[in-house]
Amino acid sequence: MQKMKKTVSMVLAGDSFITQRLPRDAKLAALKNYLERFDVRFTNFEILLHDFEVFPAPVSGGTWACARPAVLQDLQYLGFNLYTWANNHTIDWNLGGILTTKKHLDAAGVVHAGCGINLEEAAQPRYLDLPQGRVAIIGVTSTMNEWGMASNPRRDVLGRPGANVLRYQTVHKVRPKELDTLRKIVDQTEVNADRMLLEKEGFNKPLTGGYLIGKIRFEATGRGEKPGTVTTMNKKDADRIVRSIEEAKRQADFVFVSHHSHERKGMAKNRPADFCRDFAKLCIDAGASAYIGHGPHIWRGVEIYKDKPVFYSLGDFIFQNDSVERQPTEFYDLYDLGPDNTVADGLDARSANGTRGLAVDHFVFESALASFTLADGTIREVDLQPLSLGFKNGRSLRGRPELADAKYGEQILADIANLSKEYGTAIQIADGKGKIVI
Repeated sequence: MQKMKKTVSMVLAGDSFITQRLPRDAKLAALKNYLERFDVRFTNFEILLHDFEVFPAPVSGGTWACARPAVLQDLQYLGFNLYTWANNHTIDWNLGGILTTKKHLDAAGVVHAGCGINLEEAAQPRYLDLPQGRVAIIGVTSTMNEWGMASNPRRDVLGRPGANVLRYQTVHKVRPKELDTLRKIVDQTEVNADRMLLEKEGFNKPLTGGYLIGKIRFEATGRGEKPGTVTTMNKKDADRIVRSIEEAKRQADFVFVSHHSHERKGMAKNRPADFCRDFAKLCIDAGASAYIGHGPHIWRGVEIYKDKPVFYSLGDFIFQNDSVERQPTEFYDLYDLGPDNTVADGLDARSANGTRGLAVDHFVFESALASFTLADGTIREVDLQPLSLGFKNGRSLRGRPELADAKYGEQILADIANLSKEYGTAIQIADGKGKIVI
């Protein structure tokens, strides 16, 4: 019997940091009409859902990300049917925030991946069943506080709710002579006393082949090796994710990996860290049809690896970071504000009255939807539809997505094309749209 060919169309949106409702106007309707042309509609859900009945964590992923559960209705109105939510905000409202968000996502009947009541569930592929075939999504984050990592149960201890985390190791390579100088400088102080005592008492493992200052690792360069910083994947985590991909390959027709990562190359936010590039290729090698990156709130370049698209960051789809309803005491403490101050006061202090930070970076509010058709596992081209998130609209309206006009769209696409040149990817731009031919 001849095997039936499977074809599915997919559109990818970046981070949905949605904290307020989206008015149902003509611009939103046009966006909805565009999205609903595709079978699969993906976004990374970078918010926690609750009615402030949960306790905040003492630190956050930058903002204590939260919204009333009703915001999910707007993403469903737009047609999104595939979500991940493993990211640096997953633990902003402690375990309670994870559990309430899971409750509301489950109640809405959406397919979501990347977090769960333990690591087994967080790492599990989740499936969207369509007439055209079955689509699997695996959610991963690397930017995450340690206590936001899910863990598996033992026979005698419960597992921990949290995110499916890909950890990584950072090694700073310096010349041997300079490493000796560094040791001598550190030995003149007590800066490393905690580390040394913990090693002596058996609570930390001593490092061979390098030098640790706290958790910062240094190694001497080898012959012909240049100084610099190298990041590598945690093998245990990478192996677990590969097993999830291999499982999904047997259970679904199409497999995608979503990876949230703020990690970068040096100070360049628009360039992924070394381990992200390695991980993306590992996912493709294991059987993923595409690697879907997001996290830094700006676009990063697109690479084509083994005829599969690697999106290092899709930027933002919705970014309402400056319209959160409430924040905990620790937020106000950051800016020396007191109990009588309001969220608006804190946001003014953080942005120095709108003169610094993400609110003044126009790249944060310029994005694109990426779409393609998979025919029996093959992708021939990727289309890019530019988005404007209203950079000039002021705090109350900024962050809402709309289809960009042709002139503005070509400007946005030119920036994405420039970022993609590093990876040998050419983007054709015409009439306000972009195309990558594979």
